[in-house]
Amino acid sequence: MAIQSFFKDVSYGENVTITVMSNDEISKEVRIVFKAGQEMSEHKAPFPISVMTLKGSIAFAYDDESLVLESGDMIKLDAHVVHALKAREDSIVQLTLNKNDTIKRVEGVETH
Repeated sequence: MAIQSFFKDVSYGENVTITVMSNDEISKEVRIVFKAGQEMSEHKAPFPISVMTLKGSIAFAYDDESLVLESGDMIKLDAHVVHALKAREDSIVQLTLNKNDTIKRVEGVETH
């Protein structure tokens, strides 16, 4: 058992930063760090996911909907739902992936 901190060693860089915080027999927990204005373009996951804003504010678009996820807000998406994220301010997001999903897929999402 190990303690992980989503707030330790956070760096707001020129690119969105993706870090695997935990990878166990059930799920993968991923930290995504956004500087204000950075975004992850439209993409979809092959399994259900959950996205939680730990710090900051994220514009979250899915299907034909758009909403804002403030600190502490979480959304769960079914598999194959197209979505995109854009940081309204410096933000930290927790992404929970199915064990069978890959971090390479997440890292392959276009960011800017």
